[in-house]
Amino acid sequence: MSGSRMGGHPLTIDLVSEHASPLAAIGGVDAGGQNVHVAALAAGLARNGHAVTVHTRRDDAALPDRVSTPDGYDVAHVAAGPPVALPKDDLLGHMPAFAAALRARWSVQRPDVVHAHFWMSGLAAVEAAGSLLTPVPVLQTFHALGSVKKRHQGAADPSPPQRVELERGLCATVDQVIATCSDEVFELRRLGLSTDRASIVPCGVDTAVFSPRGPVAPRSGRPRLLVLGRLVERKGQEDAVRALAAVPDAELVVVGGPPGDSLDADPEVRRLRAVAASLGVGDRLVFTGAVARADVPAWVRSADVVLAVPWYEPFGITPLEAMACGRPVVASAVGGLVDTVADGVTGDLVPARDPARLGAALAALLADDERRAAYGTAGVARVRARYRWARVVADTEAVYRQVLASRRPVEVAR
Repeated sequence: MSGSRMGGHPLTIDLVSEHASPLAAIGGVDAGGQNVHVAALAAGLARNGHAVTVHTRRDDAALPDRVSTPDGYDVAHVAAGPPVALPKDDLLGHMPAFAAALRARWSVQRPDVVHAHFWMSGLAAVEAAGSLLTPVPVLQTFHALGSVKKRHQGAADPSPPQRVELERGLCATVDQVIATCSDEVFELRRLGLSTDRASIVPCGVDTAVFSPRGPVAPRSGRPRLLVLGRLVERKGQEDAVRALAAVPDAELVVVGGPPGDSLDADPEVRRLRAVAASLGVGDRLVFTGAVARADVPAWVRSADVVLAVPWYEPFGITPLEAMACGRPVVASAVGGLVDTVADGVTGDLVPARDPARLGAALAALLADDERRAAYGTAGVARVRARYRWARVVADTEAVYRQVLASRRPVEVAR
């Protein structure tokens, strides 16, 4: 192919995503927004004419070395540590082996650009790319920052203790950081990243899949509030349960978590059910368990209001998916949610960890059909204008080309 769809010659682009495979089932403890982001970015870049490979750690001995996906990109399974699933916070010691495997491949087939996703991917990519005879530019997307996680979780943060300093080092060594929101750029500057080496490209949403029209999951006769995502404490499901007491007629549907037949044994499900029972709202709390990715839009469309109320959130894909489906959003005013949810236009922003304020906002919005409809219409327009994957991919490619252009040697007139 003579050129990419966006103009310019096609590139060989290697994405590094050490724990988040684009082939993974979404909803596990360490499988979520990053997996979706990497998969969609790889597919979009391939669709634009580039040769794309995603390098991820082999976590199953039965996986082939390389998989060609229907979306036009390859996934390379890198041997680094035992070929079993491991918590991402246990992977740091295996990054030298990951880097060695990348170096061996890139010594034979050098990419034009490397884009690392998550901090440990960045460590491996920088080590591998920097040791080549002709170094390869490395761009970094953190997806989450250790400094933010430590601030909110304190002693409960399971990250390796050296994470923040290693992220600070990455800010000094990578060619460019692609941040997903303005709040992240502020945090990166505190880590020493100069403003000219930070670009903002948000996460995206597939507006062909998430749209107002399509199947709708079965509904009860109650107004429906919906939360979507992994069942981890920082996602704020308990705050949503507590807020339910202020919305007496509504049900709260929690989409995600363990498989449906494992719900009763899940510690977090049992804890949330106990909280609901203590408040007298247990009969209005519904857990679906894990759902197939293809079924998520139908669940979103079934909601009167979608909640996204984490304590902190590097970006947060759920509000975009809800807005794309024409659903109003009530979200915590934290991190990337401040960028994506236009307060008073596509939804309402409320303080994090404040069930009383959340309950009041939900009750007022459920009582106002006209405002919910207006939020839904505005949300669709906002997503289609700003967050379509085609635009996200194009903006990411533009950053790649800027970095490549800045690295070209300048010819001196003689």
